[in-house]
Amino acid sequence: MAFPLNSLRAFLSHAKNSLSLALRQSKKITFVVGNESADLDSFTSSILYAYIRSLAPPHSAFTPLYIPLLNIPASDINLRPEFSALCHHANISTSHLITLDNLPPLSKIQEKLKPEQTRWILVDHNDLQGTLGRIYAHRVLGVIDHHSEEFKVPQKTDPEPRIVEKCGSCTSLVTQALRSSWDARTSSSLSSSAGHAQGNSLSDDAVVVQTWNAQVAKFALGSILVDTSNMTAESKVEQADRDAVEYLETKVKLSPGNASWNRKSFYKEINTARKDIGHLSFEDILRKDYKQWTDNNQTLGISSVVKPLQFLIEKVTMESSVEDNEDIFVTTIGDFMAERNLTIFAIMTHSKSASAKDHGGKSGCKKILAKAESKLLHYYGK
Repeated sequence: MAFPLNSLRAFLSHAKNSLSLALRQSKKITFVVGNESADLDSFTSSILYAYIRSLAPPHSAFTPLYIPLLNIPASDINLRPEFSALCHHANISTSHLITLDNLPPLSKIQEKLKPEQTRWILVDHNDLQGTLGRIYAHRVLGVIDHHSEEFKVPQKTDPEPRIVEKCGSCTSLVTQALRSSWDARTSSSLSSSAGHAQGNSLSDDAVVVQTWNAQVAKFALGSILVDTSNMTAESKVEQADRDAVEYLETKVKLSPGNASWNRKSFYKEINTARKDIGHLSFEDILRKDYKQWTDNNQTLGISSVVKPLQFLIEKVTMESSVEDNEDIFVTTIGDFMAERNLTIFAIMTHSKSASAKDHGGKSGCKKILAKAESKLLHYYGK
């Protein structure tokens, strides 16, 4: 049975309660999961997919309810202040989110959550990694992603989509793939209300639905605008991004109270929150947007940092009593690698000229590469 049209808050509460019940009763579960870095795009694309799909599940769906799973423990949400900023616009809080803490302990997960009782849909990646990948990769039957094709997901995934194509944001691809289902469910709900309407109730119902849709649309827009630098990153923006933004902004503007919608202000708010990492420790900054995978028996890790290299050097120096900045920087990165048994570790830092504005300046990307055997750091940029 499809989830009735309702707010994102109501959906997430229902999904969390249903997951708990399904685990206790060993029922089938369909998960929608983003990548291990759990960045803003993985966050919004997994929830958007699960929400719309649960409103209008295919007749042959594994389950009618789709569970959006954040691929991190709940404690790591605090590393991502942009989540709280965006949740506010969708009338939800981070307490509504479903994380790895809502699953059985990873050390015992295969006993409590049997693979054959699950189906997994990937968004913002197309190769399930880590413990979940080792146990459930063969249960992946659906993907929407904008990264390079890894050829790990079966070619036939009916009734779920299999979309892997270049785009500024995965959330744009999810929006485009499911917008017809969303619109049909909205129209169906309003038509049903019309049949039972009395007085002003129909107009009241329309306002409520428009409000719910606007909240979800703003939620999706958050990551699309951040990933595309408010649609100004020419090397990233694709037609799917443009179409998705136009479609979502229409939903926002249809809602009462959003007539003065200002995309630039909204983008600035979410992006400023994303860059607010000064209160985090050096290790937490590296963990905030971190991916790890294994290839040819080598374990590789990569951290993306929204600040320049000098910020990292100053941060690690402040946390240490050692006067040699470069030495403590190298040592601390070595410790980070050792804890994760990394063969190779890369850090991508970002910088922008002081005169550049949010929508116009040129961003730079500098990379630091560490190799376990030599413990040497190589630094290069553009």
